[in-house]
Amino acid sequence: MNKNTSAKIIEYIASKGQVEGKELFGYFELSDRAIRKQLKKLFETGVLIKAGKPPKVFYSLKEKESKEENIVTIEPSQEKIINNKFLIITPSGEEKEGIEGFKYWCKRFKLPIEKTAQEYIQTLKKYDSYKKDGLINGLYKFKSTFKETFLDEIYYLDFYSIERFGKTKLGQFLLYAKQSQNRAYIKKLIGQIKPEIEHTIKKFKIDGVGVMPPTVKREVQIMKELEKAIKPNHKLILITKIKTTITVPQKTLSKLEDRIENARSTIVVNERGVYKNIILVDDAVGSGATLNETARKIRERKICKGKIIGLAIVGSFKGFDVISEV
Repeated sequence: MNKNTSAKIIEYIASKGQVEGKELFGYFELSDRAIRKQLKKLFETGVLIKAGKPPKVFYSLKEKESKEENIVTIEPSQEKIINNKFLIITPSGEEKEGIEGFKYWCKRFKLPIEKTAQEYIQTLKKYDSYKKDGLINGLYKFKSTFKETFLDEIYYLDFYSIERFGKTKLGQFLLYAKQSQNRAYIKKLIGQIKPEIEHTIKKFKIDGVGVMPPTVKREVQIMKELEKAIKPNHKLILITKIKTTITVPQKTLSKLEDRIENARSTIVVNERGVYKNIILVDDAVGSGATLNETARKIRERKICKGKIIGLAIVGSFKGFDVISEV
């Protein structure tokens, strides 16, 4: 055959739809190394997409963009923001970031890319206006939700979702890190948020860090992994989630009073030390009942002389809300 190896591989995959690497080794009677080199090249140049993880990886041809998609022009300043801010996990479990992900999202909902890009940037500006020094102040939300607020401050690293465009990049990270139980993805999430947590600890002169215990049983607990990452540099205060006969996760409760009762009955602060300032770190704040009740117990035990700061990876924009997915 006169065709080169890459062309032969493309032709073969086109005829089969989706193939595993070892199928190509047998068909072309080439070495494992030679085939993998070609597959790597075709994947990096955007000809192929892959699904799965070793040893079960399958390859298929990437869909060609339409002429309309090819001539889309987005201003460089907008493209930079989208590349930094946008992430979508497809229904098939593929991670698409930046412009590639944004085009996919627009195509999926039959939206004009250029116009939607402008609208996305405007929406981001609206939500970013709540940020100061990289943090979103959520105290107004707590004060409008609870009769009594026991936190001096409450901040989010980002909102969980924004209007129309859904989950933020950090929201996507958190959701799929939890759901997939993928250790590499969890490590990636922690690597992204740890510097921001460290910055907040330094900013508020924190000497005691409380990481909220998980309420849903999982093989890999993000908050436990985060605790391990923080522990070498900071003193951790002891917070325990009581095991009850029947576990009722916060996210299953839709009434605020039920969430408050749940947190008050199952969270125990069994710390004996005394601290000047304490930070309580949580993954997602919907109602905020867990953080507020934990702060109440810290006040009752008189183990904090100064401020209690709440910090969530993500929080809801509205008042009382239920983030049931995470």
